[in-house]
Amino acid sequence: MTSPRPRRRAGSFHDREATEDALRTAAVELLNKEGVLAGLNLREVADAAGVNRGLVYQYFGSRRALLRSALLHRSKGNAADAASAARLPLRERLALLLRGNARRPEAIRLIALLVLDGDDRPRILPNRGSGRDTLAEDAARGALPSGDVDAVHAALASTIYGYTLFREHLAREIGVPVEELDERMVPTLEALFSARPPEPGRAAGEPPPGTARTR
Repeated sequence: MTSPRPRRRAGSFHDREATEDALRTAAVELLNKEGVLAGLNLREVADAAGVNRGLVYQYFGSRRALLRSALLHRSKGNAADAASAARLPLRERLALLLRGNARRPEAIRLIALLVLDGDDRPRILPNRGSGRDTLAEDAARGALPSGDVDAVHAALASTIYGYTLFREHLAREIGVPVEELDERMVPTLEALFSARPPEPGRAAGEPPPGTARTR
């Protein structure tokens, strides 16, 4: 069990901010340590944060609201990465998104937990508007494998989020260090989500030799 922190009492606004942050941190630490299927015991969260259990309900109202608040705070770094990547070339953008989420996986874990819990409020696509606009510009330049920008956006998020959730398990099954697999994933992502230039002597959009044409 996570070691309990010194007991806090309700007080000023700044005390409340610190208490809420301690509760969010304790909730994420317990989930990381004990796993999702063990459940999130709010008494344990309060003990780990060093506060009275009643403050969990007073400040958040429910377990789900506590997790939503933790997600909001934990996802700020991921959203900042997405915003920073928006104007980068596609390869650099994919690399930054992959490495940023792998470095800060808590937000992805919290999103997955809330969605599995039946919560329809989490936003799966941070910076949805700007991210889609950038992909639309990529599509207009012919840099994407498909002109269906929404589907590409969904596929890209699914790939990066899924890899973030399973990267350590995948590395163990494959038998390589997780950092090595991270680096190998970058060119693989580029190959999956970048349009390949046509082979010499073949126009863009023309199928490879031997490929049956559809009428």
